[in-house]
Amino acid sequence: MSMACSNLDLGRTVLDLVACGCSSSASFDRSCVRNYSKINSKGSSRVYGVRRLVSSRFDRARCSIASMKAAETLLDDAAQGPPPVLDLKEQRMPISLTNVFGVVADDLQTLNRNLQSIVGAENPVLMSAAEQIFGAGGKRMRPALVFLVSRATAELVNLKELTSEHRRLAEIIEMIHTASLIHDDVLDDSNMRRGKETVHQLYGTRVAVLAGDFMFAQSSWYLANLENLQVIKLISQVIKDFASGEIKQASSLFDCDVKLEEYLLKSYYKTASLIAASTKGAAIFSRVDTYITEKMYEYGKNLGLSFQVVDDILDFTQSAEQLGKPAGSDLIKGNLTAPVIFALEKEPKLREIIESEFSEPGTLDEAVDLVKSCGGIERAQELAKEKADLAIQNLQCLPRSTFRIALEDMVLYNLDRID
Repeated sequence: MSMACSNLDLGRTVLDLVACGCSSSASFDRSCVRNYSKINSKGSSRVYGVRRLVSSRFDRARCSIASMKAAETLLDDAAQGPPPVLDLKEQRMPISLTNVFGVVADDLQTLNRNLQSIVGAENPVLMSAAEQIFGAGGKRMRPALVFLVSRATAELVNLKELTSEHRRLAEIIEMIHTASLIHDDVLDDSNMRRGKETVHQLYGTRVAVLAGDFMFAQSSWYLANLENLQVIKLISQVIKDFASGEIKQASSLFDCDVKLEEYLLKSYYKTASLIAASTKGAAIFSRVDTYITEKMYEYGKNLGLSFQVVDDILDFTQSAEQLGKPAGSDLIKGNLTAPVIFALEKEPKLREIIESEFSEPGTLDEAVDLVKSCGGIERAQELAKEKADLAIQNLQCLPRSTFRIALEDMVLYNLDRID
């Protein structure tokens, strides 16, 4: 039996049964097995994510594995897709990023110290632009995922500490993400990012474009110095995908015939590609086998797609203050996202409004109301949940640990944003 799922044994908990795709007569409630301990603010050590099983039904849950061959059959079944394990309506404690990222908090602190110095201090204007975006309260989700996957996969090969390659990859990923945000704000003519003025609003379009270009170039230089051709190709493709996504979006503005598949492809290019490359690159530097690296790629892809769908839902359901940008900003620019695509299937009036490019006063508010009343939000929620289910399934190959739990919780945190 390969180490791809080394946690298949006879003394497993209900969580292990789910994680390995094992069939069992036991039913469970995910809220019954999740309990967070508080982060100890008085010391450097952190206690995280202890899951306790409180359901008495566990005592009746048993799973017998007759042979190693049977265990491998379970893996084959899991690869084909076990039953969904998430429920948007389940009752559980909300998940905070502080808890999710708690097990890699020290890694993130080191990254924060390095980010501005890695950009380079030779140009004060570029440094000022970098400080503006780095200091704008970003979640650091992508480098956190690098650290979590790095540590989760390192356990498979008995790697006790992260390598310098893992840490540099996290820095490169955040630089690329930051550069893409700067360019996105220029293309979208956005004045606010995370509740603060954007770089191009403060310094002008020329400086913003150059600052983004500089960070792309600087990250590429550090990437080349990693001297891993597989990762170089992987990350280089991401930068190409960014451009492909922007072109795809620009060519389909106000197009009411856009298909869901096209939306998902654009979302992959613009969001999921970088997350998938982050998680796969981390696994590559842990020197695990190809099966694991591909599963980590799929995890990042599905998490990224789910994250984008949730963001697109929030554009309709949250206020400008909550979003850090004007509500309905995508729709008014003609960028038709999942809630709109679903609503268009039921409401011809919505097509008329969009194709008029909101020429009449009040039509944007009317369009938003139609999206909500036609079930566009609910169907988009189901799409986000579907991708989240897949992301959870992709983690089944990892041994049970606080790092795998944190990766699962990242998926659930995303869904909590629309709960």
